[in-house]
Amino acid sequence: MLAPDNSPLKKTPLHALHLARGAKMVPFAGYDMPVQYVAGVLKEHLHTRSQAGLFDVSHMGQLTLRAKSGKVADAALALERLVPQDILSVAPGRQRYAQFTNSDGGLLDDLMVANFGDHLFVVVNAACKEDDEAHLRANLSDTCEIVSLAERALIALQGPKAESALAKFCADVGSMKFMDAGPRRVGDIDCFVSRSGYTGEDGFEISVPSDKAESLVTALLDNPDVLPIGLGARDSLRLEAGLCLYGHDIDTTTTPVEGALEWSVQKARRGGGARAGGFPGADNILAQFAHGAARRRVGLRPEGRAPVREGALLFADATSADPVGKVTSGGFGPSLNAPVAMGYVPTSLSTVDTTVFAEVRGQRLPLKVAATPFVPNTYKR
Repeated sequence: MLAPDNSPLKKTPLHALHLARGAKMVPFAGYDMPVQYVAGVLKEHLHTRSQAGLFDVSHMGQLTLRAKSGKVADAALALERLVPQDILSVAPGRQRYAQFTNSDGGLLDDLMVANFGDHLFVVVNAACKEDDEAHLRANLSDTCEIVSLAERALIALQGPKAESALAKFCADVGSMKFMDAGPRRVGDIDCFVSRSGYTGEDGFEISVPSDKAESLVTALLDNPDVLPIGLGARDSLRLEAGLCLYGHDIDTTTTPVEGALEWSVQKARRGGGARAGGFPGADNILAQFAHGAARRRVGLRPEGRAPVREGALLFADATSADPVGKVTSGGFGPSLNAPVAMGYVPTSLSTVDTTVFAEVRGQRLPLKVAATPFVPNTYKR
């Protein structure tokens, strides 16, 4: 199998385990990844919502950012030169969602940043990880040491029984709250554990040395509450949770305000804040905070049973010739037994219950603008 650039597909440290468990493999972000297992996408999705699902996300990029001064605050302030988030206030043992922005305020990638006490631990998207590392080195090497953790795997354990499954190997997890993060001993393995994920469910992401990944995953899967879950259910779970997929719902042409991510930009970095601006595209982003943006990402609920897929054009009414937006993610929501989607519409059409129309196979299908998440999250606060 080849990646889009005709190079051989990379394999995660869990590749042999996926094959042994009957996974259907597909190319994704340059890797050979499991899209589903024997149970199938629907059962994998519902099992994660009711019990616990285990995901291989080792294709993601993992890095550390350490200030040459030795002070984690200096690493945080350095990273704030590249993101609109307040990194300085992330306490040791905590994690925050952030975005790299470009000079227009568009999003180069979204990422997770954790304070490990004396340095920052950063997780970035698979398709962007080489560019993200280069971006960090080009801009922060004057004050920080950037280290790629290519020798580590990353797994996610998600669902209402994730805590009980992981607690058998790490008693500490019971005391962790949503977005707590740091080094933890899992069994006899030194790991990095965060209470976070990409499904809307309570759960954990676990960074583990590559040579220990298969033994840890095998031990977790020995629990009948835990099933391996592929990319298919990962996508339907995150869509029901109203979570953005980089390169689809957000990209270099969308700002945090257009992407309905205002919640992720803390007051300290907004106009009038203690460290307002100072990141790429700040003028445009802060102007949108003050005056609004012309368009906005919204949830969409098709009124019929037919899913409306990514790329479908959106119209203000059933007869207008010119589209006003498009769907960026769409599919069937197994937890809802109904189709769901997200997309961009003019801000004037972004109010909940506004009707817009998608063009699907030559027909105009009505959709209602809907609040997200479509399925309430169950994070442990």
